[in-house]
Amino acid sequence: MDGCLRNPGCIAAAPSDEALIPWLSRAMGAARTIVSLKDLLDAAEVARVEYILVECAKDANFRVNDADEELKGKAPTEEQCNQVVRQENGKDVTRAMELGNKKHALALGCVQRELGGLFPENFTVQPRYKYDPQVGRWQRLAPEQVAEWLRNQLFDLLLGTLVPDLVIHAPGNPNKVQRVYDFKFPCVPGRKSAPQWRPYPKGHPHHPKNQQRMYKEALGGEQDPALVTPQLGVQ
Repeated sequence: MDGCLRNPGCIAAAPSDEALIPWLSRAMGAARTIVSLKDLLDAAEVARVEYILVECAKDANFRVNDADEELKGKAPTEEQCNQVVRQENGKDVTRAMELGNKKHALALGCVQRELGGLFPENFTVQPRYKYDPQVGRWQRLAPEQVAEWLRNQLFDLLLGTLVPDLVIHAPGNPNKVQRVYDFKFPCVPGRKSAPQWRPYPKGHPHHPKNQQRMYKEALGGEQDPALVTPQLGVQ
């Protein structure tokens, strides 16, 4: 991704504050404080975020297909997607699953880098939310708490939690959600129909709802949660 992604106009840097007269330096500092305390991203900034998400998805899709020893840069066929490539915990792992996991990891790393340079306080990658009956709403779990529960194999405490790929939120506050996004990487690129949200299976606490409905009900936001694919962009 080119350097101008972080600086769309590629404009030369302004002189440092030290080079300015004192009153102007103070005024600029105050202006930066006002911008930094702005509650939510504006429409142009959200559009910038979504452009980056799509570019990261495209880049991840290309890189993973290119690195696959069998695909060698070509798009996979349906037969290749359904091929079982290995076993994990006694379950089949298909090429579609393996490619999707790799693409997700690359895309999320890309988003972390690119948005970190633009809106570091306004986004969180894969936050985990849990309903808190004491306050009557969904709250983001501290990563340290999640790590502790996983370390102690307290998986029941994580049952029913929500983990969207990306949340845009008020500065430093993942509980005040603005937008929610999930990446999807269809294995067969010829399928041009809109991507689908995964429904929760029978026996799951959120059955028969799907991810989008749960994200919306639990987290809110300005609009319905959106899917991001390399083929169709933000849907």
